[in-house]
Amino acid sequence: MRKTIQVEVREPQYSVTTNLTFAQVDAWFGHTRQDLKMDLIYPEDSTKDYPCIVWICGGAWKSMDKSAHLAYLSGLAREGFVAASVQYRTSNEAQFPAQLQDVKAAIRYLRAHAGRYHINAEKIGVMGESAGGYLTCMAALAKDPVYDVGEYLEYSSEVQAACPWYPPTDFRGFHYESAEQCAASPESLLMGKNVMRNQEEGLAACPVSFVTKDAPPFLIIHGEEDHTVPFSQGVLIYEELEKVGCDVTLLAIEGADHADLRFFQREIWQEITKFFKEKL
Repeated sequence: MRKTIQVEVREPQYSVTTNLTFAQVDAWFGHTRQDLKMDLIYPEDSTKDYPCIVWICGGAWKSMDKSAHLAYLSGLAREGFVAASVQYRTSNEAQFPAQLQDVKAAIRYLRAHAGRYHINAEKIGVMGESAGGYLTCMAALAKDPVYDVGEYLEYSSEVQAACPWYPPTDFRGFHYESAEQCAASPESLLMGKNVMRNQEEGLAACPVSFVTKDAPPFLIIHGEEDHTVPFSQGVLIYEELEKVGCDVTLLAIEGADHADLRFFQREIWQEITKFFKEKL
């Protein structure tokens, strides 16, 4: 059978670049250098610039895979965004604030190369899950220059919208039977010290300590039955942002546990897409 159709060009072609190096950092006790990489989905369209969404993978700061959610990020790209998924050093490689510095380095890189990838440098959002949700909050709230290190420092690392999923926001909200048990916790490994015995320093690295009235818009997504990062952690950052008059929404998912399959259903991604389209 022969069939002829007429096709009208309404959308661009999308390209995927994987393992794009955006920064180099010290590794192996300072003796070697390590490439930090990102995966990037962008439109081959020179007629306009697109808002960019930066994805940050979770994994208790101990493990991460920047490519794990490319199927979902490609859906965001088809909705009119550049989507970037970025690598950061895990807690066995470096202690805080290295992870936040890595994310901010990726954002600066994207701004520095905005023309190449058709990015609107004035419209960059950030989104991540769990440990990546924490880094999402910190990337949006922590603006001290100490968190900007490396190259492209002439470019800003600030973001214009943030969507953290089930984020740890106050380490004091995690309860352990003893300080010895807390020593092996993800947040203690991130800090390089026992957060139960060093509560002041731990709090100083938490998103709740960085809330100001000039925070960008937030969409916080959290499962009400989260047994890993309590739902109260999402409520806490929501209340702190609301208290100072920020644009913030808490989307609570009934019955959802940590990294629940419910987060990957179409209605959730529709909420995410709507948020970024409105705020970027």
